[in-house]
Amino acid sequence: MPRNRPGGAFALRFDFRNPELAGTTMADRYAAALDMVEWADRLGFVSVTVSEHHGSPDGYLPCPVQMLAAMAARTTNIRFLIAALIAPFHDALRLAEEMTVLDNLSRGRADLVVAGGYVPQEFAMFDVPMDERVRRVTELVTTLKAAFTGEPFTYRGRTVHVTPAPFRPGGPTILLGGSSEPAARRAARIADGFLPSVPALWEFYRDEVRKLGRLDPGPGPLGDTRVVALAEDPDKGWEQMAPYFLHETNAYGTWHAPGDLTAPYRTVADADDLRATGQYRVLTPAQFAAELAASPYPFAQFHPLCGGMPIELAWSSLRLFERDVMPAFTS
Repeated sequence: MPRNRPGGAFALRFDFRNPELAGTTMADRYAAALDMVEWADRLGFVSVTVSEHHGSPDGYLPCPVQMLAAMAARTTNIRFLIAALIAPFHDALRLAEEMTVLDNLSRGRADLVVAGGYVPQEFAMFDVPMDERVRRVTELVTTLKAAFTGEPFTYRGRTVHVTPAPFRPGGPTILLGGSSEPAARRAARIADGFLPSVPALWEFYRDEVRKLGRLDPGPGPLGDTRVVALAEDPDKGWEQMAPYFLHETNAYGTWHAPGDLTAPYRTVADADDLRATGQYRVLTPAQFAAELAASPYPFAQFHPLCGGMPIELAWSSLRLFERDVMPAFTS
């Protein structure tokens, strides 16, 4: 195993799926995540990402701002990202208030990715036409950016003033998520950055930024999105964890239209088929350390409660990382 290699960066993400097979209450799952985030902050992890969906039968997190407020209260240095916040379901002024409060609670440690959404059932739940997504995304982003100045601004023909002002001058960074060329080019025009669903879309964003006369943002930021967990015996670990990995990929997969090439998840028949895709892997600490050592920029983002993963099983993976991997990548 490599020793004393500096420069590793580590992160967590949560979506809080809690299907019946998990056998845990949502309250326990929330509490476990707060403990994990506090643990990550103590160890010097760089970020925590949470996501948003609505009406999901497995309890997928519907309120990311509130969750990050709780996480901010338990931490000091780690940064937070909402990826993504679904614009059509939010009142722009109310969200601006919530985000400025979060910015003050976290002392400027929270940012967000704004997206248009893609699950028809959610739009039906909120009685929002899907063909209004572009308009609502644009209004939300422009309203947030105006609100984050801390000054009065014009909103729908009237003057409004969102208080309190953000802790960080200019407020949280606002990126745009998207799965199309128009979304990429829109991000260049109205947002602070772009998070594409597939790497190829980055070049449209990059091209639009240059057309607008701004500095070239360079190569795309997307890296490996595979889920990795650790176990001393990978086969036994896979047997224990596979049902939860399978739940996650199939739950996401059912939200995407068949043949959607921009979708990062696909439905699969069983755990063997899933393992063959390589999207979810269970490795020994030594195997994972070797992979990280081979990278010029060692980075790991863990999804410890993936698909309803039992809390103790999730902790076992994180503890192996803390004990056997992380020391080699921190100075």
